[in-house]
Amino acid sequence: MKTSVCLLALVAVVAAEVYFTEEFNDDSWEQRWVQSKHKEDYGEFKLSAGKYFGVESRDQGIKTSQDAKFYSRAAKFDKEFSNKGKSVVIQYTVKHEQGIDCGGGYVKVMRSDADLADFHGETPYNVMFGPDICGSTRRVHVILNYKGKNHLIKKEINCKLDELTHLYTLILNSDNTYDVKIDGKSVQSGSIEEDWDLLPAKKIKDPDAKKPEDWDEREYIDDAEDTKPEDWEKPEHIPDPDAKKPEDWDDEMDGEWEPPMIDNPEYKGDWKPKQIKNPAYKGKWIHPEIENPEYTPDDELYLYENWGAIGFDLWQVKSGTIFDNVIVTDSIQQAEDHAAETFDKLKVDEEEKKAAEDAIARAAQEEALKKQEAEEAEQQDEEEAAKEEEEGHDEL
Repeated sequence: MKTSVCLLALVAVVAAEVYFTEEFNDDSWEQRWVQSKHKEDYGEFKLSAGKYFGVESRDQGIKTSQDAKFYSRAAKFDKEFSNKGKSVVIQYTVKHEQGIDCGGGYVKVMRSDADLADFHGETPYNVMFGPDICGSTRRVHVILNYKGKNHLIKKEINCKLDELTHLYTLILNSDNTYDVKIDGKSVQSGSIEEDWDLLPAKKIKDPDAKKPEDWDEREYIDDAEDTKPEDWEKPEHIPDPDAKKPEDWDDEMDGEWEPPMIDNPEYKGDWKPKQIKNPAYKGKWIHPEIENPEYTPDDELYLYENWGAIGFDLWQVKSGTIFDNVIVTDSIQQAEDHAAETFDKLKVDEEEKKAAEDAIARAAQEEALKKQEAEEAEQQDEEEAAKEEEEGHDEL
């Protein structure tokens, strides 16, 4: 039995495939990533490890370098593949080192026959995944193409807003489930059918059903036996009984004097009969539902028969985003291993360097504050000395 389990595990490892990786370790990336010619003025990606890094060649990626530009570059996989009967994992890192205010940080994964030289916003894709920040929009997009139409996930997934590197992972499983991870931790998961409107609703309101005319949805009604008290009607405002006509009031010049109006303390407001339980109350009428004849289940919502290219097609107001450590595989373990060799190591170096820089900045701030306090104290001493000297002259 143990032998069988070991053999199965070995087969699983052997069967795992990595279809695409890119770490942008040197200038050769430009030969693999095609620059779109759809527009003439695309922004330029440049190699950069950014402000914080450990090993430059390991931690560098491609960085958006021009403000207020569209960017569009894509690369083909070594071979196309189908994810039938297995998971597909899309993973990469993003660093918005510029403190992004409006711009995309997502990838699009396409078929192998995508025209990368004409890659643009309307180019068909299987999946669009990653962060998008612009004003109040600060979310992780997960858009699935189904039968030629793009569908955005119905759940809100918040993205990271700081200036450090973050790892974004999307897993589509063959049981029609998904998992979105940020920095290796799941932030949203569930059923593809439930969390996207790919299929018509299973049930719809019965078009032949109508609420009965005598259906009473009023839980409470006016008490027919309740009557308004005879002394209820009081004016809301009355003349101020304590007001007196001013002595200098001239009726001929000022007109006839009238006391000012005040709130009537005996005013009770509009009378309404008390409420009682409605004996005819039947509850809120619920429209009956029937099976939707247009609904057909699909056990392969996760499936794309052809994967073969990946690209960045985005707009940025302020440039400075760095993309790196791209991997597309059918193995969650392979994706985790890749993150351990790239993102995890960068994260440690990045956090240490930022912490050191923050410490230096705090020390400089404290020193500046001490200097300011010393200058203010010195100025105060000088002012007090000058005041004492002036008082001495006055005494003489």
